[in-house]
Parts: sequence; structure tokens; C-alpha cells
Amino acid sequence: MARPNFKYEKRQKELAKQKKNEEKRLRKLEKRNEIAGEELSEEAVDEVSTEVDESQEAST
Repeated sequence: MARPNFKYEKRQKELAKQKKNEEKRLRKLEKRNEIAGEELSEEAVDEVSTEVDESQEAST
């Protein structure tokens, strides 16, 4: 009768866990980049609007 290969099973579990953790890390990284991109675009809009306000005040 064949004996189970526990080392093989353990290695497969470890590889699956590493793959899952890597995918999770990449998702978090993408989410951070999206948030940072939104913040940058909001800051750019704020800067442009303040520049427009300042130029209007200076012209009056």
C-alpha cells in the first residue's frame, strides 16, 4: 500500500499560501495607488481653483 507524501502536500500548501499573500499584496498596492492618484488630482484641482481666485481678486 502506498504511503502519503506529507512533504509534497506541505510544500503545495506553502506555495498556495505564498501565492495568495502575493495577490493580496498586489491588490493593496493597487488600492493605495488609486487613492494616491485621486488625492493628487484633487490637490491639483484645488491649486488651480485658488490660482483662479487669486487672479480674479488681483484684477479687481
